[in-house]
Formats: sequence, C-alpha cells, structure tokens
Amino acid sequence: MKTICIQDLTVRDGNQSLLATRMEREDILTLAAALDKVGYYSMEVWGGATFDSAYRFLNQSSWDILRDIRKVAPNTKLSMLLRGQNIVGYRHYDNDILERFIRLTIENGIDIIRCFDALNDIENIRHAFSYVKKYNAHLQAAIAYTVSPVHSNEYYIDLVKKYEELGADSICIKDMSGIISPEN
Repeated sequence: MKTICIQDLTVRDGNQSLLATRMEREDILTLAAALDKVGYYSMEVWGGATFDSAYRFLNQSSWDILRDIRKVAPNTKLSMLLRGQNIVGYRHYDNDILERFIRLTIENGIDIIRCFDALNDIENIRHAFSYVKKYNAHLQAAIAYTVSPVHSNEYYIDLVKKYEELGADSICIKDMSGIISPEN
C-alpha cells in the first residue's frame, strides 16, 4: 500500500501567498521550530518567491535563513519549491547554474526538492530531476493542475507515468487556483 505523507507549506507558501514574502527571519524560525514539533512528514520552507524576496525586500540572506531553519527544525524533513530550469528566478538558467544551485541547496539542509514547471513541460524540469537524484535528495515531482480541453484525467495520468520514469520519489498536485474537484 502506498503511503500518504502530510507536508506543511506554511513557512514557504503561507509567507508567499498571505504575507507577500515579507516574513522576517525571526518569525520564520519561530514558526519552523513550532511546526517541527507537530510531526509532519516534511515542511516546505524555501524556494519560490521567498528566495529573492529575502534579499530584495528584507536585506536578509536566504541561505542563512535556510541553515538556521535546519538548526531549529531537526526532526522534520525540509523541502523547497524549485521552478525547474527557472530555479527560484524568473528566467531560464544554464544547466551548470541549475546543478550547482541544487547541490548547494541539499548541502545547506534541504531534504526534498519539489520541482515543477507551470506548463508541465518535461523539458523544463528534466535536468533538475536528474540533478536532484544525482545529489541523493528526495525528488518530489509536482503537477501544475488546471482545467482545459487538453487537461483531461488521461493527460494527468500520462504525466504521472512520465514523472515516474524520470525517477520521481513522490508526486504531488499543485492546485494553485483551488479548482480541482472531488470527482477528479
């Protein structure tokens, strides 16, 4: 039987979606320490827009924040959101930069890399998948969910099979718009 694991996204997605990525380092560490006691399988604490916002708006180092989260949350696996070839930025980066970023991310405390492409384009995540596996982290492949004539249940089933072939350790659905129905 497959195991369903609960991953808390409050530190990264709550900060990004509810607080415009302006959560201060001390508040992040307090929250991460409290969530570490809950018993979640993992916490998503890094990536997405939180990476550059720490530098741009708060004059804080995202790398220092990650290392400090690891210290205050020793019992829970830490995960991050990676935008495939875009890493945590807003354009495509070369493979050597992608590989180095993934290696350093893992070395600095991330256990699970949740990787997605907003278009579900395999070519935009293929290299990221291989680097996550190369550096022995857990590869969580994320499907960006939407509704359209193209995005049928069969489309998503085929995508899951492709992710599995590429070595995904787990697969999740990113329903960013909150539109998935119980029937699907």
